[in-house]
Amino acid sequence: MKNKPSPSEREKEATSAPIQKRMELIYNRVFLEHDTGMHPESKKRLLIFDDVPDTELIEGLPFIELVHSPGYIEKVKSTCRLGGHMDGDTATSPGSFNAAQYAVGATVMAADSGGFALVRPPGHHAYPGRASGFCLFNNVAIVTRKLASEGKRVAIFDFDGHLGDGTSAIFYDTDQVLYWSLHQYPAFPGHGFVDEIGAGKGKGFTVNVPLPPGSADDILESSLNYFLPIVEQFQPDVIAVSAGFDAHQFDLLLDLKASANFFYKVGQELSARFDNIFATLEGGYNVDEMPKCLYNFMAGMNGEPIPYPEQTTSSGMRVLETYEIYVHSVMAHLKPYWKF
Repeated sequence: MKNKPSPSEREKEATSAPIQKRMELIYNRVFLEHDTGMHPESKKRLLIFDDVPDTELIEGLPFIELVHSPGYIEKVKSTCRLGGHMDGDTATSPGSFNAAQYAVGATVMAADSGGFALVRPPGHHAYPGRASGFCLFNNVAIVTRKLASEGKRVAIFDFDGHLGDGTSAIFYDTDQVLYWSLHQYPAFPGHGFVDEIGAGKGKGFTVNVPLPPGSADDILESSLNYFLPIVEQFQPDVIAVSAGFDAHQFDLLLDLKASANFFYKVGQELSARFDNIFATLEGGYNVDEMPKCLYNFMAGMNGEPIPYPEQTTSSGMRVLETYEIYVHSVMAHLKPYWKF
């Protein structure tokens, strides 16, 4: 029988093992200044976090041009000044520009600390030159571009229930950034199907996993098992998480059926495989359920017991059959680039 290591040997093993950063919330009440009124993406989403202390934030303005054009930035500023709409869905108020630029700053800070940027407005639908889907500036894309400019390989995992079409478009032709999205299909923004895998040097580096309406925990966890190995093969320096919680079964905007347990599972799986992870808030519009999902995710990341367990959900047979067709088609498109 092999001898047990001595105390000194165990200490050496412990000190040589990679140290996981504890994920903490990065939040400031400046995000409540983005006042959209009676709107799904309203300040009610963050009022529930009134016990979270304010973090002193850095300004995001110096980083925004990494993705967005000066003309677009000025357009956002002038529209916010008047409290107008950027498009039919994306409302602003006089405080929105300040909130949006600090959302970028908070996400930069999250990348530096391994934290969770609890921000609004969200970002993953924003394109370099236009707003979309409640988003003004693409927080995760800006920070990813910053990290990529420093020579880092970044894998973005977007588990918001909508495709992050802005993020996908920004990195569609690069092999330095892997973009992986789990999202309901069909749903806004209307694409993100199995054959959208990138272009040019980026072909194979966009992984879209369309989920049929009614997809529950069994399908969502299956998606983790199928596609996390791609992220591992990519060998990222950093994992950037677009953390949306609108896949929850009681969310207002989608028809996915995840329990709050799924988000705990995501945190567990990521922290078990990767050392450098940060997150920024995207969607999640049920103000009672979203915080539970978020705290479950963070508990999974931090190796803590699940704070808000919920009964596991199951998908119907037809939903499972549709998912199997989709997932095997995704793998067929990606087999030239990754091992399954």
